[in-house]
Amino acid sequence: MRFLLPVGLIATTLAIAPVRFDGDKVLRVKLQDEKQANIIKDLAKTSQLDFWYPDATHHVAANTTVDFQISAKESQFVQSVLDQNQMHYEILIHDVQEEVEKQFDVKEDNPGRHSYAKYNNWSKIVAWTEKMVHKHPQMVSRIKIGTTVEDNPLYILKATKTYGKNKIMTKLLNRMNFYVLPVFNVDGYIWSWTQNRMWRKNRSRNENSKCIGTDLNRNFNVSWNSFPNTNDPCQEIYRGPAPESEKETKAVSDFIRSHLKSIKAYITFHSYSQMLLFPYGYTSELPPNHKNLAKAAKITTNVLSTPYETHYTYGPIASTIYPTSGSSLDWAYNLGIKHTFAFELRDKERFGFLLPESQIKSTCKETMPAVKFIVKYILKHTS
Repeated sequence: MRFLLPVGLIATTLAIAPVRFDGDKVLRVKLQDEKQANIIKDLAKTSQLDFWYPDATHHVAANTTVDFQISAKESQFVQSVLDQNQMHYEILIHDVQEEVEKQFDVKEDNPGRHSYAKYNNWSKIVAWTEKMVHKHPQMVSRIKIGTTVEDNPLYILKATKTYGKNKIMTKLLNRMNFYVLPVFNVDGYIWSWTQNRMWRKNRSRNENSKCIGTDLNRNFNVSWNSFPNTNDPCQEIYRGPAPESEKETKAVSDFIRSHLKSIKAYITFHSYSQMLLFPYGYTSELPPNHKNLAKAAKITTNVLSTPYETHYTYGPIASTIYPTSGSSLDWAYNLGIKHTFAFELRDKERFGFLLPESQIKSTCKETMPAVKFIVKYILKHTS
């Protein structure tokens, strides 16, 4: 609370209470035919269905599976509609708020410090980047590529040679530089820690709308306006007012364009679904080097499954997960980076976006060898 006494006015800064999800449920519905798909679409018009998978109503179709979050006050009505129409569904999460709190199930050894076994807030991640540069000055450097709409820095870590300890990583680093952007949507990430754990978009204000944010992965300049369903600022999949309208997207795009001659691969990490995706998302046409990408993806998913038998599917975005426009993967590919992949990480059975911390280490242990394989494959098959 702030008091401006000299002018006789009292100004207050009221803390916004974080959003809670007490009693909210996540349902998984297996749609047998077009009639059942239309029932879900109709429900979405009258009830607040927060789609987890797929990410929007227009992707709902016959013979697919749909995951969505529903509020406590609407869940009984929605379940009754599903029951009346004899639709097969299961309750993945009975209380979303409980699951949010259960995410943090790893005990902190050093509270306040970054941990590889826990989810870390933005300040811890920034401190970690500083530590890496200080600890390994000859190997790691930090580059500020821009700022967010809320003026938070966008940091990229550049990892180069002279690693020395791990033979495989030393070999890779001696032949390639790695540029790592730990968090793309910094403002949205901070908001997910302080106000709304389920927040996905960035935090930019939209003209003539009370709804906040743009889906950054629909804001890249590739087939940006090909899906009319992405033009609503109140939707999670809002594409923004123009390609690269968002400061975050523009910063990443500018950095990649300025380093394009030396970039051999572009890899992104998302959740959830356990998939390894490659272009295209905006069309069903296959890229010219489709066979090469599919071969690399097939072996990569086999490598990934080795430690814990975690099964991943792979393929082009449009046919493997759902069609999408304005994605960074398609944009980078069309720019000339012919090895672009997106990992949709764990899980696909139980937790969705709310993967517990206790699965972080195993997720990393299975994913890192997969990334190494992609790098080795690229080194072998490119000049």
